[in-house]
Amino acid sequence: MSFVHHPVLTQEVLSFCPLDASVYCDFTLGGGGHAGLLLEQFPGLKLFGSDRDPAALVAATEKLAGFGDRVEIHNSDMVSQVKAYREAGLKADYILADLGVSSAQLDQAERGFSFQKDGPLDMRMDTENGLSAAEYLAEVEQEELTKVLYEYGEESFARKIAGIIVRTREETPLVTTKQLADLVFQAIPRKLHPKKNHPATKTFQAIRIAVNDEIGQLNAFLDEAKHLVNLGGRIAIISFHSLEDRPVKQTFLSWENPCTCPPHIPICRCGGEKYGVRITKKPVSGSEEEVKENPRARSAKLRIFERR
Repeated sequence: MSFVHHPVLTQEVLSFCPLDASVYCDFTLGGGGHAGLLLEQFPGLKLFGSDRDPAALVAATEKLAGFGDRVEIHNSDMVSQVKAYREAGLKADYILADLGVSSAQLDQAERGFSFQKDGPLDMRMDTENGLSAAEYLAEVEQEELTKVLYEYGEESFARKIAGIIVRTREETPLVTTKQLADLVFQAIPRKLHPKKNHPATKTFQAIRIAVNDEIGQLNAFLDEAKHLVNLGGRIAIISFHSLEDRPVKQTFLSWENPCTCPPHIPICRCGGEKYGVRITKKPVSGSEEEVKENPRARSAKLRIFERR
């Protein structure tokens, strides 16, 4: 299975790397796009890379082979790997996480992430572990599915879509992306279909997030990564929608301004200790040129936090 991914915000990721960095942890290594550029630009940098997609790691291993022992790669999800690094006593100068689904995963029908091509309803980033989207939809309760579609997809027709999915699965198992996309297409009144996107876009996003526990992974990762970064080190997070960007924004803000005392109290009594500063007060977006060359960069947002 080929894995071709075009990383976003590459120049920005390079520009925010500390000049004296020696240890770089990439928790969403993908095909090694960001990693290869960083290792080229910073000869003293060693990469500790990980990803939960086995296909991605095959591509990354091949791409980064020329860097020899400057590269160490692990097959693991973000939370498990950051905990493993902490237990091993590792400290990082630059931490990167490029969230969401990759272009390589979207482009491969057999991965089941996209409704553009009919394929098995999988959606797992780690194809060897966990429930596939088909297995998840076969057993999830209707109320829970409604909640997932509404919260993770911000889908206005969440209850109606969940109801149709549950009724349909009683007669016919949902096993392909086309089956699911067609159900959502029928559930939403034609006059209310989005003009620019397929009606199933939000539903596919929501189910993918639930299957991979993406929000839970992100929140737990941030809690652990805070303790992995060295003084003067930086944490860089690339997100692609508000569900990802919001917790990153709020977490970085709480690290910079941890005091929870009422505004009228002149002296802090809560004991909140400032952990560092946000290097980017507002998220960094891709340039017009990059968006033109790589449309996926249009929704990319980069936030940087520096420990001090």
